[in-house]
Amino acid sequence: MTIGGERDGGTAQAWEAVGGASELVERVRFAGAGNLGEGPLPVRELARATVAVCGLAAGELAAVRAQGAAGDPLVVHEGAVATAFVSERHLRVAGRPTVTFAPLSGFWRAADGWVRTHANYPHHEAALVRALGLPSPTPEALRAAVAARTAVEVQELAYGAGGLAVAVARRYGDPQPLVETVRTTGVRGRVLGGAPPGRPVTGVRVLDLTRVIAGPVATRTLGLLGADVLRIDPPGLPEADDAYADTGFGKRSALLDLARAADRKVFEGLLAEADVVVAGYRPGALERHGYGARDLLDRWPGLVVAELCAWGWRAPQPWAGRRGFDSLVQAGYGIAAACAGPDGRPGVLPAQALDHGTGYLVAAGVLRALAGGGGRALRFSLAGTGSWLVRGLAGARAEEEAGAEPYAAEPWLRESASGYGVLRHAAGPFGEWARGPSRWGTDPAVWLPR
Repeated sequence: MTIGGERDGGTAQAWEAVGGASELVERVRFAGAGNLGEGPLPVRELARATVAVCGLAAGELAAVRAQGAAGDPLVVHEGAVATAFVSERHLRVAGRPTVTFAPLSGFWRAADGWVRTHANYPHHEAALVRALGLPSPTPEALRAAVAARTAVEVQELAYGAGGLAVAVARRYGDPQPLVETVRTTGVRGRVLGGAPPGRPVTGVRVLDLTRVIAGPVATRTLGLLGADVLRIDPPGLPEADDAYADTGFGKRSALLDLARAADRKVFEGLLAEADVVVAGYRPGALERHGYGARDLLDRWPGLVVAELCAWGWRAPQPWAGRRGFDSLVQAGYGIAAACAGPDGRPGVLPAQALDHGTGYLVAAGVLRALAGGGGRALRFSLAGTGSWLVRGLAGARAEEEAGAEPYAAEPWLRESASGYGVLRHAAGPFGEWARGPSRWGTDPAVWLPR
């Protein structure tokens, strides 16, 4: 198949995974350069394919709401895609560059291999220090403690204490599905009328129960396309300011404690008027409160529910229920080893592509479910996106990718006012946000008038 003059496989694969009609893929045209960097895996193909299917799904929903056929060709600007896929690197908060990884996050040599840690959040850093008995929370202390243990021993000690560390796998993990439809109710959600051009999700209410990057990328994309997105977090688990400054576009942010009866009542009132729920907590976390996907569809059968996790629901125990981040999944799934340098030190993808790619796939799945009338539960995972990257996409790689010309990010950078001051940030791949993010947790827990 040829798209925009290039051999393509990734877009067709991703579009098939979200259930799209194959003939619509012919609408896609790629423009410009967008090389994310050299590497052994087809990250550029993943990036442009996930954004393309999100654009196709948005066009499909727009056609449904207009009661017409799909419109003009979808032009995907690869420079915009590449810039958006590393949006956290381009972010400047009142002129200040952001810090993406803390001192105790990274690769460390163990007695028999390598370990990847993630300690960006204070409670994860404290757990890692406690688990390994570090005399001080310093890289030197961590390096010495890891070197004296096997990689799996470090991993299990960290997880046992509530921290995050993963032994670097030397081979790719077991195959995982890219997208799963786990339930359809046959009940249609609220009937959607017309929508303004370029904003096919206008009037749709999205309850955002996600954190960090993947889920928030999905919901900021839905906000860009017109949805009323309300993010809800527990008050005792603050989000990093820089993370929310990057992913808080197109949404509002409120705090509710589901352990309090009054807050549960507010939460259920929001659910009763929601069209979509996007949940990014590890499997079992929301079920303990009675808000798992099956619980939600039992009570509100017209909802669209999209769940995402790190390791995948089909992962062997105990991994299916464990916390994880893009960097950890890269390590545990064999991607870090595949990107190793000549000295054998594990490497990384040129972007947090599992996070960003999964985010656009989630948004695409939600858009297609809305176009189909709702009443559907979908699942996604970083491991599923990683499995596609190393298996499906590796065989569909565009031949010219390794030598693709570099691109300039500047045309795709913007400045916006926000609750954190003036932000320099990556533009959305489908247009401009109406405003910058508020501060995390400072908005009322109410829907905007339709």
